[in-house]
Amino acid sequence: MHGSTRPFSYALFRVVPNLDRGEALNVGVLVFCRPLDYLGVRTHLDAERLHTLWPALDPEQLRPHLQGIERIASGDPGAGPIARLDLTSRFHWLVSPSSTIIQPSDVHTGVCTDPAAELRHLYDELVAPPGLPPSGPPGL
Repeated sequence: MHGSTRPFSYALFRVVPNLDRGEALNVGVLVFCRPLDYLGVRTHLDAERLHTLWPALDPEQLRPHLQGIERIASGDPGAGPIARLDLTSRFHWLVSPSSTIIQPSDVHTGVCTDPAAELRHLYDELVAPPGLPPSGPPGL
């Protein structure tokens, strides 16, 4: 099975400071690959870019919410009942439309051989601030 392509789904997490202006800042990406039993998320809050969109918002108010998304995706039992759900249920819960300041994008699909590598790629392309070197394996 290694090396063959499998379908996956992904969504971005965005900070939307003002719906009327239609501006958003990508702050995370979530990858789900049911055939390989994989659910992963990476987040990054660029405080400088956030300040440009919403000068009055303290980025420290958002960090616990991003950490909550990471904890739920990883299945951390201390993150509450949603984190104890199965992978598919956690994915669907995380990508459900939200009226909060951190909102998931529409779900997109693709195929990959390595969902963790796909997560790194999507993070580098869609979330990491421009100019940063590509990220390595999770934990680097």
